[in-house]
Amino acid sequence: MAFEGETDPTLEALVDEIVWLRVGQLSKLISAFVERGVTRCVMLGQIAPRNLFDVRPDLRALTTLLRLKEKNAHTIFGALGDELRKDGIELIEPLPWLEPLMPKAGFRLGSNPSAEQQADIEFGLHLAKEVSRLEIGQTVVVKGGTVLAVEGFEGTDQCLARGGKLAGRSGGAVAVKVAKENHDMRFDIPCIGLQTVQTCATTGVAVLAFDGGRCLLLEADEVKKLVRAHKLTVLAL
Repeated sequence: MAFEGETDPTLEALVDEIVWLRVGQLSKLISAFVERGVTRCVMLGQIAPRNLFDVRPDLRALTTLLRLKEKNAHTIFGALGDELRKDGIELIEPLPWLEPLMPKAGFRLGSNPSAEQQADIEFGLHLAKEVSRLEIGQTVVVKGGTVLAVEGFEGTDQCLARGGKLAGRSGGAVAVKVAKENHDMRFDIPCIGLQTVQTCATTGVAVLAFDGGRCLLLEADEVKKLVRAHKLTVLAL
């Protein structure tokens, strides 16, 4: 099931069958599964946050959204899972397939953090856990014990860009990205990749730390080259 404007069209050549739908076409999504006898499914990739609100829902999706008091990725996708279950389709965790892409604690690319950076990592980790608990975001950017940016609706890359620029000409900001304490790993799994690290390199973020075993690292070989070229540090906590 592929979403227009979200899914890479080249995926079509790599699969046996693909059904294209717009974000918000819940009835079409479920009917396509039911017609093919699908009883289990996984979610991969992302829906851009803006598209969770800039959406034309069908009647079933609209009814589902109206029941939600809070609207964020977890409540919306959780409600999707509930609707799928009503038609005998279980939304399961993709972790058995993704685990090789989720570095464990101790993983590191680049040099060891300095003592000051290590202190900022610990400070940022505490803040990021609290911010994620409050359903605000998953990423914070800090420097010298000062909070420079907190991720909101705009997403990780723009948060990094804001925070990195506020670090001043000397750069040296530290970013920490986490999963929630009770993160539902069926969806919205934290993820970093080449674009994330490129943003760090161009905006003054020197260290990017993430939840070990709970965050995807994509394009690892290219990320490693970029880290080396820009003398960055990427590590799993």
